[in-house]
Amino acid sequence: MTRLPRAVRMVEVGPRDGLQNEPDPVPTATKIELIERLAGSGLRVVEAGAFVSPKWIPQMADSAAVLAGLRRRRGVSYPVLVPNMKGYEAAVAAKAEEIAVFAAASEQFSRRNINCSIAESIERFAPVAAAARKDGIRVRGYVSCVLGCPYEGAVAPAKVADVSARLFELGCYEVSLGDTIGVGTPGKAQSMIEVVAAKLSRERLAVHFHDTYGQALANILAALECGIAVVDSSVAGLGGCPYAPGASGNVASEDVLYMLEGLGIETGVDMSKLAAAGRFISDALGRPPASKVGRALAAKIPASAV
Repeated sequence: MTRLPRAVRMVEVGPRDGLQNEPDPVPTATKIELIERLAGSGLRVVEAGAFVSPKWIPQMADSAAVLAGLRRRRGVSYPVLVPNMKGYEAAVAAKAEEIAVFAAASEQFSRRNINCSIAESIERFAPVAAAARKDGIRVRGYVSCVLGCPYEGAVAPAKVADVSARLFELGCYEVSLGDTIGVGTPGKAQSMIEVVAAKLSRERLAVHFHDTYGQALANILAALECGIAVVDSSVAGLGGCPYAPGASGNVASEDVLYMLEGLGIETGVDMSKLAAAGRFISDALGRPPASKVGRALAAKIPASAV
């Protein structure tokens, strides 16, 4: 068997990427408690919000209030997404210590999602990255549509590698490769990672898989076999896929942790506390967790019934 990493850093994206598509406002106090529960589970990175236009993503309009209300734990990072200098300045005013920027590997997705070309999107981030360096703020990069685009179809791995390298050159300490519509399969995921890794060290790469076609865990395992040791996930499987109505979105953190524990990979995350956080936010949203592990633990299925 391919040698797997001894430890994996889980990056929790539920409070931002997961909640941003919720149609009804989630109270600020609920978001704060969710983030604090997640940090209390042993997660060392928990996305806390996004400083974007409330016109486009109203759910994130209270991100400054969320950061202000957090009891920040030592050793835990609370990154926020910023699209431009205006967002960066708002994030700094809210005392953000880490930010994330995003680009796409698909021209059509970039134009339809943020109304500019890939090159133009990266140009927007140049002053953000420069300001962040000056202010001592870490920058993480995201690349969307690394395994497929809803408008263009298949995406060339070389394009993913090019965009990833450009984000790294701007100053991103890490680049997360996102299968935005969840169409990837293990073989394609590995082929893409190998091409990107030829331009960017594996230690600088993370993966972000959606579970639209039920392939997310298999894709994560395939990425681990390629030497990737950072995995994005969303507690309770928060977040849908806007390009596939009714389909699941982000892979659930509980399911990822269960697999990692089964492989003997260290994460520092406590399953019972993570699952409790998933139940908390699911109850607040009025629906059961999308996580299979979360549901199993909630039902307390006896071993004899398996």
